[in-house]
Amino acid sequence: MNNSTVTPTVPDQNITDGDYPGKAEPPWTVIFAIAIVFCLIGLVGNIIVFWYLCFKIKKNKYTIYIINLSVADFIYLIFTIPVLILYINTLTNPNPNFEGKDSVYLFFEILCDSGQYSGMFILTAISLERCLSVLFPLWYQCHRPQNLSTIICTALWVIGCSESLIENLVCSPEDFVMPTTACTAVQIIVFGLSIVICLPIMVISSLTLLIKIKRTFSEQYPQKLYIIIITAVFVFIISVIPMNFLWFFLYFDLLSDDKVIELYYAGMFCVVLNCTIDPYIYFIVGKKWKQKTSHSIQDALQRAFRTEDDENDDSSSNKTSNTSSQTNLAITF
Repeated sequence: MNNSTVTPTVPDQNITDGDYPGKAEPPWTVIFAIAIVFCLIGLVGNIIVFWYLCFKIKKNKYTIYIINLSVADFIYLIFTIPVLILYINTLTNPNPNFEGKDSVYLFFEILCDSGQYSGMFILTAISLERCLSVLFPLWYQCHRPQNLSTIICTALWVIGCSESLIENLVCSPEDFVMPTTACTAVQIIVFGLSIVICLPIMVISSLTLLIKIKRTFSEQYPQKLYIIIITAVFVFIISVIPMNFLWFFLYFDLLSDDKVIELYYAGMFCVVLNCTIDPYIYFIVGKKWKQKTSHSIQDALQRAFRTEDDENDDSSSNKTSNTSSQTNLAITF
């Protein structure tokens, strides 16, 4: 979503002389306060996921992706909070301007977009990799580099941060009104990366996993990791992708821009919801409803990101343990 192309100011409908933005409609102060609450809830969830996956649970190729996705969501949420506070200040303060305000907005916007774009790329990568493991299991098991997840996440962070930096520096707020050639090129690239590349990969990969679940459901319960990926992709598509289309259409004057500020805030709110929901998807999917343990969060995350390799390792470990027990028993007798 191209948030950087719109000056982050509060709508000024129905403001008369002598009034200040705090009297604008709808009640943006309440909406921003709710968004901050969601940000705080999302920060707690992402911190928990990061802590347990980094320090409490055995890492595998998919938990590396989820750790990086949690970091991306955390970055977006933590830097969205001061932006929302600045918006509330603009609404409630008769003199909200201060020296360097535009630079502060730009700084936070770059960081927010870095988290958003990197998270989108990482979610695309994990859905694609899981799809490839289903379609080409032998090739995947034999030829996948051991540290591929780390390499891909590093590359995607570089791409996501570079995209955010270029977009925000090349496209000024004025370019949204009078587009420049450079900004237009950047907008086409940003739209292409999200809609032409990431969206089809997510959709095709999710459909492939759904088909896999349908085929194996009669034999065994599908792996929770499948459900997590499909759910996370679905939430991302319905919350973030529509705003990408709207901003692209607005930039090229394909839609009326009289509601551009409202769309800006709606888009931010949608991304906040997406980043907030992600960690709780892992908890809900991984939870065993009829079993309570002293380490319920850790157990839920272990079940959520369990793979075939982990199951095979456990089976091998159990077989070794049983064989050892039988041998000791035989020696005893």
